[in-house]
Amino acid sequence: MMQEKKVITKKSGDFSKWYIDVIKQADLADYGPVKGTMVFKPYGYALWEGIKRELDAKIRAMGVDNAYFPLFIPESYLEKEKDHVEGFSPELAVVTIGGGKKLEEPVIVRPTSETVIYAMFAKWIQSWRDLPLKMNQWCNVVRWEKRTLPFIRTTEFLWQEGHTAHATHEEALVQVGLAIEAYAEVYREHLAMAGVAGYKSESEKFAGAVKSVSYESLMPDGKALQSCTSHDLGQNFSRVFDITFQNKEGKEDYVWQTSWGFSTRSIGGLIMVHGDDNGLVLPPKVSPVQVVIVPIQSDRPEVKEFSDKAFSALKEKFRVHLDDRAQYTPGWKYNEWELKGVPLRLEIGPREAEKDEVVMVRRDTFTKESVPVAGLAERIDEMLLELQRAAFERSRTFMDKNTREAGTYEEFKKIMAGPRGFIRAFWCEDAECEAKIKQETKATTRCLPLDAKEEKGKCVHCGSDATHRWLFAQAY
Repeated sequence: MMQEKKVITKKSGDFSKWYIDVIKQADLADYGPVKGTMVFKPYGYALWEGIKRELDAKIRAMGVDNAYFPLFIPESYLEKEKDHVEGFSPELAVVTIGGGKKLEEPVIVRPTSETVIYAMFAKWIQSWRDLPLKMNQWCNVVRWEKRTLPFIRTTEFLWQEGHTAHATHEEALVQVGLAIEAYAEVYREHLAMAGVAGYKSESEKFAGAVKSVSYESLMPDGKALQSCTSHDLGQNFSRVFDITFQNKEGKEDYVWQTSWGFSTRSIGGLIMVHGDDNGLVLPPKVSPVQVVIVPIQSDRPEVKEFSDKAFSALKEKFRVHLDDRAQYTPGWKYNEWELKGVPLRLEIGPREAEKDEVVMVRRDTFTKESVPVAGLAERIDEMLLELQRAAFERSRTFMDKNTREAGTYEEFKKIMAGPRGFIRAFWCEDAECEAKIKQETKATTRCLPLDAKEEKGKCVHCGSDATHRWLFAQAY
């Protein structure tokens, strides 16, 4: 009996529909019962677990301990920091009834945890000896989004949020840099996604921060994805939550703080950047399955024995799966695992069993080669490294090719009306000018790259003096 292949929209034809098709057909996720929520299916959650393991190791290496804080936050906590509550007010989910009774004070379902964590920091910090205090939590947060898209922007999502308190501003700034560096390493080395780290503008920064740094990635449709953020909070929260300490000179001072977060939005970016017309294309480091073995004529004893032997030889070194389901044809399985983006496929039939070799197929180019079992593990090692490198090079090449200079506003508008992508242009750093650019072109300031040099120029929009070229793009 022939099984129907799973069919998805072509990526080049309808990017938005292709994205949803891939998520559903690759069994990553499904829609939840409440608008804007989503259900992580095992394969999609395995992706997050792999990312989490990699990032958690880097967080621990920074001397940050994992903890957990309550989901519910008193409304009065958020109201203490004016910019913070204003920034999150439209997205808040508020609980007014508990146990069948109206609550004396409404509680907020956490959109982020600065306020509840810092109320505890105020209890725990008394002296410079208690500093630095560094904590991280892996949790869910809720932001009532008007427009949602699976993984990219959902009402509830998973993330980590790091929070630290320091005796000096200099120490806090070092931590801001360490966090964004760790994030960039995960994106570049693990997810194989190129991007630009830089400072956010005043209007785009985190509500309550002094400065925010983000890692911005470019998606195939020419839109930018703010992939993660790290914030210098200065003493803004320590003053309103009265987080003070006695310094080494015996004087009372307010702590300097940071917060930083990385979410399941990363999976959305991963899908968009690396996927093709056949589905996912996963970099080996993040793929839940790195190698899939597909027996051909698996009912034949020699094929079954040879496939089992190959699986046993590889399972200790690689994330390998043996697909010996008898109810599906080899062709159906090829389609299934291509859709799931598994980096390497090993095909084993009677001829391969006789020759003591396998046919190895790489997911990105579909090129095939016959590999003797004697050197199979070594060849897979080499190939996985090559696949990881090639994935990042494709991402970096695309970003470089689609990053353009705009010397005039006409050039700027022409790019935004056409291919879009990243635009490098002088900007005067005036919020009103920034708002007009967004209104007229849909482009926003994504960031000022960390390595941007000070230059003399004229704002691309208003012609006023400018000292830096900012990165612009339409954002998700």
